[in-house]
Amino acid sequence: MTELRFTQSHEWISVEDGIATVGITRYAADQLGDVVFVELPAVGKIFAAGAEAGVVESVKAASEIYAPLAGEVTEVNESLGADPAAVNSDPEGKAWFFRVRLANPSSVAALMTKDQYTEFLKGL
Repeated sequence: MTELRFTQSHEWISVEDGIATVGITRYAADQLGDVVFVELPAVGKIFAAGAEAGVVESVKAASEIYAPLAGEVTEVNESLGADPAAVNSDPEGKAWFFRVRLANPSSVAALMTKDQYTEFLKGL
């Protein structure tokens, strides 16, 4: 995978060959606590950047997942249905949520780098 980029709503994105893998950050997973359910978008769904793409529920709260960039969902991580707790153990790895064919792959540059996201978290 390529370098991770981040949003202010705590999603991460990694792009390879115009396909973006999307998940939530370690910070978001820690804030949610024990994840018990993940609602993922349908394959073929088209999102604008910032649109609600799914929901993650924990014992403490429910939170929306947003599409970091515009595109069409090409795949969802079906394993999260059976093992939503994977979001807590590996949120920036095997517990990715969905993959999107980006409408504009160059738009990734507008998202935060790891260093920028780390600085952003210090202000929260």
